[in-house]
Amino acid sequence: MIYSVRHTTTFRYDPAVRESVMEVRLQPRSDGDQRCLSFSLQVDPFATAMQYRDFAGNTVHHFDIAGSHKQVKVTAHSTVDVQSVSAPRTAEGGDWNDLDAIVASGDYWEMLLPSQFACASEPLSQLATELNVVRRGSPLSLITELNEAIYKIFAYVPHSTRVDSPIEDALRTRQGVCQDFAHIMIAGLRGLGLPAAYVSGYIRSVPAAGKPLLEGADASHAWVSLWCGSHHGWIGLDPTNGMKVADEHVVLAVGRDYDDISPIHGILLGPGEQEIDVAVHVIPWNGDRADDLPAAASA
Repeated sequence: MIYSVRHTTTFRYDPAVRESVMEVRLQPRSDGDQRCLSFSLQVDPFATAMQYRDFAGNTVHHFDIAGSHKQVKVTAHSTVDVQSVSAPRTAEGGDWNDLDAIVASGDYWEMLLPSQFACASEPLSQLATELNVVRRGSPLSLITELNEAIYKIFAYVPHSTRVDSPIEDALRTRQGVCQDFAHIMIAGLRGLGLPAAYVSGYIRSVPAAGKPLLEGADASHAWVSLWCGSHHGWIGLDPTNGMKVADEHVVLAVGRDYDDISPIHGILLGPGEQEIDVAVHVIPWNGDRADDLPAAASA
């Protein structure tokens, strides 16, 4: 499936700020079953964006807007080819010994350590006990079961948490957003010695015929990538929607948690209050220019 993606973020300041320094992770990755076919980034007021790759291989653009301004608008257009692959069957899920051997060799160690938003806590231990999150069956069968359990017992409630909320907030109220559910799942499985990564990206905005709109569409989305041994490798799971990742998902960046790969991160010089509007649209590409996409829905 080929998608056209438009992601627009508008920052408004009152009063004006003196300078904005920003870095963005809005270019889709090209690896695995995904290829970024085209990408462009527009910044208003104009700024020249430089780029580099971070520790996980994500493309980062950074720029500096000097001089007084009351608004910054960042628009990313991309065209992405996402190949459909058959989801592995849990009956062929490999075993824990295979996984332990890979981890013992030194691979993926950075995805095993606690991180700012994915770390152990008493509420997390209570959830793990409730759901019997212990080494049993195969790694794939366990993560599939946990993915479905989080989907069933947590309610997706937009704006119920903030980007810097600890997972204890969602664990206490049993509600949150995709970022919270991904962090909860990652923290729980890292505690079992299973390498787990946080993935930022999108889900298609227009559902397939006869299918409901997925939670997280028309906004940035987040899910989990888990190492399931040498036979299956990395498997994507989306606890917000209780599904395995397939060609509905477009990957932007991969890291330990949200703090590693927030889509836009910046520093402002000035006393201004800040308002942010985000608009995302992801639609199957029909050969038209990205500029011809319908107006994006606000997140």
